[in-house]
Amino acid sequence: MEQGYKRIKLKIKPGWDIKPLEIIRNNFPDVPLLADANSAYTLQDIDLLKALDNVNLMMIEQPLGWDDIIDHGELQKQIKTPICLDESILSLEDTRKAIKLNACKIINLKPGRVGGLTEAKKIHDLCQKHNIGVWCGGMLECSIGAFFTLSLATLDNFIYPAALNTNDYIDDIVTYKCLAENGKVNAPNFLSDFGVNEDKLRHYTILSKTMTMR
Repeated sequence: MEQGYKRIKLKIKPGWDIKPLEIIRNNFPDVPLLADANSAYTLQDIDLLKALDNVNLMMIEQPLGWDDIIDHGELQKQIKTPICLDESILSLEDTRKAIKLNACKIINLKPGRVGGLTEAKKIHDLCQKHNIGVWCGGMLECSIGAFFTLSLATLDNFIYPAALNTNDYIDDIVTYKCLAENGKVNAPNFLSDFGVNEDKLRHYTILSKTMTMR
């Protein structure tokens, strides 16, 4: 929080869920907190998932299997915590089905997972039409990839803080780095802010060929 992050996400699984979340919530009663289950639970865990309502989470991300859209709809009926679908959403059609079945209230939209920016924009628009909030997740992109993810996250219906990679750990071949300052990342100008670091390009080049055009 001191570094300016706008929310905290805790990975959970059976045996590592209620207790750590309660510890965080008791010590930081106002921190925006979400839990990411990465498909670790089933509907047989319904009592435990109901108990998460007491922790006041922003959302629980992908509590059930990636292909369990129907079960997510059943779960959302029984818990107050908003369900966020992540791995379940691979396309606009997946999004339509999830909305039809009331399987979630939030979607983590990753352009690299759904097939690119065009499909991501369609999903954003459909979610906006049906009052499904979205946020933009990263997939360990390089700085150029992070730029496109960041640009997508500027659309109107991205109402939750994005989870973008701050690429200070990547020895990138471009001069721009996607870095956060006080919890914010400025959207760069692709034409003026990106340049090729020629030394690093040469360092990582494994093959080159010169072609003469006639």
